[in-house]
Amino acid sequence: MTSIQPGQVCKLKKALYGLKQADRERFTKLSSFFISVGYTQSRNDYSLFINSSNGFFTTLLVYVDDIILARNDKEEIDRVKEALNKTFKIKDLGDLRYLLGFEVARSKKG
Repeated sequence: MTSIQPGQVCKLKKALYGLKQADRERFTKLSSFFISVGYTQSRNDYSLFINSSNGFFTTLLVYVDDIILARNDKEEIDRVKEALNKTFKIKDLGDLRYLLGFEVARSKKG
């Protein structure tokens, strides 16, 4: 490690929490991860990622620091959550109850 001399400046090599660039860097890393595991980023909403295969459809929606994951197959949801946890150490908050001030209700009919 070299010492810093008077009049020199340091170049930041990695975005740190709290800086303006931190959110952009986090989203870039998340986007790269989703694309690497087979998802396609929507052209209309960059925070939406889609995967469709073998009759199953998955959507991932990133909102600030939350990820909403929906699929008509429980196994894929578990696989994605496990992969996310290995890479980012996530916390699963369970079933979606509220989204942007709206209450999400479920029934056997849908």
